[in-house]
Amino acid sequence: MAIQKTVKIKNRKARFEYEILNTYTAGIVLRGTEIKAIREGKASIAESFCEFSNNELFVINMTVQEYSHATHFSHAPKSERKLLLNRSELKKLEKEVKNSGLTIIPLVLFTNEKGLAKIDIALCRGKKEYDKREVIKERDSKKQLSRIKKAFNN
Repeated sequence: MAIQKTVKIKNRKARFEYEILNTYTAGIVLRGTEIKAIREGKASIAESFCEFSNNELFVINMTVQEYSHATHFSHAPKSERKLLLNRSELKKLEKEVKNSGLTIIPLVLFTNEKGLAKIDIALCRGKKEYDKREVIKERDSKKQLSRIKKAFNN
């Protein structure tokens, strides 16, 4: 697989499962061949979340598959990776998570114009079952409305 110029790996379930309150862009500390695997698009943030440890933020459960041209010095696919944010942002996030019971979820893993891996994270509140049903109803009604408009215009 060829290395892509820009990579944009999304967590598609996040906006359905959670109500997004704030978003932040963070850098990621990567080891060895992880950046090459990300540039190949061999990463997933579908079931990942962020957690504080010793006043540092880590992304847990983020999968970066092994790089195809790596030797035996490869990385672990599901290791926890440190996120890089300003100290003030870290303190604010940690306070929100501890006091309000909110959670931090990765939304998009991407490479910027310099080729560095970045991740958009969001401070989220979990949606209730009835909120999810409302989202499904709205989506279905939009689809029906667009079908009616399309039939009307033809």
